[in-house]
Amino acid sequence: MFRRIVAAGILVLLAGGLVLLRIYNPATSTIFPPCPIHYLTGWYCPGCGSLRAIHQLLLGNVGAAWAMNPLSMLLFPFLTYGLSREAISYLRGQPSPQFAVPGACIRALCALIVLFGIVRNLPFHPFDLLAPGGMLKF
Repeated sequence: MFRRIVAAGILVLLAGGLVLLRIYNPATSTIFPPCPIHYLTGWYCPGCGSLRAIHQLLLGNVGAAWAMNPLSMLLFPFLTYGLSREAISYLRGQPSPQFAVPGACIRALCALIVLFGIVRNLPFHPFDLLAPGGMLKF
């Protein structure tokens, strides 16, 4: 019973957050905080533009979502699957089935994220297209 109450609470918070994200544009609203890395340094972190991308997805603008953060759009289905699987396992009270991800794949993903964070800050073409909204300039 406790698990279902916790899951229901999390689901309500998630749904409320998605409703707020659908209604308020993170680019213009002060409800959502700015990226601390971009705020302090002026550099785009690998996650910069992710909230704006999800906002665009909720509005049905897949192209605009891709323009905000292509890496997060590639990784979003995997994150959604993993979180859903963990939530279902939690509700069932059983551990989720485990599968081994080779260490080389984890290191490659980490390297990809770091490389994306570096490359999207290069101030020349075509890398400037990776800045949030950079692909919308055409």
